[in-house]
Amino acid sequence: MPSPIEILAHGPIRELRLARAPVNALDPTLCRALREAVEAAADDGVAGLVLSGQPRFFSAGLDVPYLLTLDATALRAAWDGFFDAVRAIAASPVPIAAAITGHAPAGGCVLALACDYRVMTRGEFGIGLNETQVGLVAPIGIQQLMRRTVGQRQAERLLVGGLQVDPDEALRLGLVDALAEPEDTVPAACSWLRSLLALPQAPMRETRRIARADLIDALLPDRLDLDRQLAAWQAPDTQAGLRALVARLGR
Repeated sequence: MPSPIEILAHGPIRELRLARAPVNALDPTLCRALREAVEAAADDGVAGLVLSGQPRFFSAGLDVPYLLTLDATALRAAWDGFFDAVRAIAASPVPIAAAITGHAPAGGCVLALACDYRVMTRGEFGIGLNETQVGLVAPIGIQQLMRRTVGQRQAERLLVGGLQVDPDEALRLGLVDALAEPEDTVPAACSWLRSLLALPQAPMRETRRIARADLIDALLPDRLDLDRQLAAWQAPDTQAGLRALVARLGR
């Protein structure tokens, strides 16, 4: 079985391309491969990472149809695997730029928020934490990732409404840092990384570590409250929202 992560080299920068067709839905296999790839990069002496997706889809988020088939034990393991992947990105000792190549709802947005920098492809794409649209509540720690990126007031508006915004609005809000044409999205992410690699590395990395300490704290287990998340998953209105989502996907 091919790996759900394609690894490409750009000099001292390594691109990790999510490659689980058709929409890079995050199942345990992809989450585990992503965590391992991020963790291996520093050991391999890579100076920076680009996290990218396929054309039109960066990641559609967690694989809801698959999750709905799981028992309680397997469901917990799947959520743990996703949060482990997000923590690996947040805690990476080398900077990571997200090349958001298309849609990035829910878990796809979370992956991007954990990165240092975000370049999004121009087009009719959406990005955001749309949990309330399908009957879920984003954990406190995940909400903190949105607040640290766009500010308290805009985060409240986006989170409560479960809104996804287009690339232009995402740039205006600061949810992404730059826009690019499809063929330029990964090169733009690499260009930003190279600007960091031109700096004295030890001071840059230590400053980055300090600046991102709140991000690491936001992803501690008590800030994610997985027990509460799993209990809410079983609530009737949540199950109805999730099954409605699956029905729409089926169409």
